[in-house]
Amino acid sequence: MDQKNKNSKKPVYSKFSQQELPAWKPILTPGWVIASYITIGALFIPIGLLAWTASDSVVEIVDRYDEACVPDDFSKNPQSYIQNPDIKKTCTRSIKVPKKLVAPIFVYYQLENFYQNHRRFVKSKSDKQLRDVKAENDTKFCLPVAYDYDNKPIVPCGLIAWSLFNDTYKISTRGKDISIEKKGIAWKSDAKAKFGSNVYPKNFQKDGLIGGATLDESIPLSEQEDLMVWMRTAALPTFRKLYGKINTDIEAHDTIKVEIQNNYNTYKFGGRKKLVLSTTTWIGGKNDFVGMAYISVGGICLFMAINFILLYVFRPRRLGDPSYLSWNRHPIT
Repeated sequence: MDQKNKNSKKPVYSKFSQQELPAWKPILTPGWVIASYITIGALFIPIGLLAWTASDSVVEIVDRYDEACVPDDFSKNPQSYIQNPDIKKTCTRSIKVPKKLVAPIFVYYQLENFYQNHRRFVKSKSDKQLRDVKAENDTKFCLPVAYDYDNKPIVPCGLIAWSLFNDTYKISTRGKDISIEKKGIAWKSDAKAKFGSNVYPKNFQKDGLIGGATLDESIPLSEQEDLMVWMRTAALPTFRKLYGKINTDIEAHDTIKVEIQNNYNTYKFGGRKKLVLSTTTWIGGKNDFVGMAYISVGGICLFMAINFILLYVFRPRRLGDPSYLSWNRHPIT
């Protein structure tokens, strides 16, 4: 072999490198296009109707209570009410049940105008500290809620944990209390991997550094499910988080009495608080968008199919006719 062929950069011959593999290129004839649109429309519209029907069968009750739970004397200055520890924050709401609520009934709290996705808020935590008892001093991203006044590390540290939601709800109907189950509301992966079973709260919400709910120092973080739910930060300023589950049915036209401890201060930033009771179906909670999206796409496909049929019937043309090429329609003279 001469030196020229030895240094050649020509690739070794193969059908793949030379693009000689067998290929199939579909020809989009009018028949195939029309059939494809009709098939998509025929599939999507029934799926959309099923999803819409399932969403419509979800019973959802939403009650805004942040303004209603402020006494009339403090209506113009709700911050002074919520920040005064000497004023009782108990508030009772009566809610009429329009349709039967079939268990499990999910209890949510909804916050609005709360930007959990703010960069500083999202970063203000320590994942190592949450899962490893030896990393309690790993608080470099937790400022300004990293150490207490005695310079001892706060566990869990950071703004997310510090701002833990602390309103509570007690529900009753027909004079009987309804139990709200708090177990199983967090992701199993969080309890197993993200929050340590040997990590316990320390120096949390003490010495004036109080932002929200307190934590039981005798319970490990892997069992503090309210904290786990709260620390999964929301992407949008309006969000719901699971508070608990009710495992008994509530009959239609019953009146639910909710005793609320209105502790969480959303008044300072113009936020809103709502209590949500919701059932579920195979599609999940109430969500009309999925059904509407399927119906819309299916309807557009059927509309396009009808247009193509009309064009094919009233203005047909021979497939592959070269006279329709631009250089044939407008030849250069």
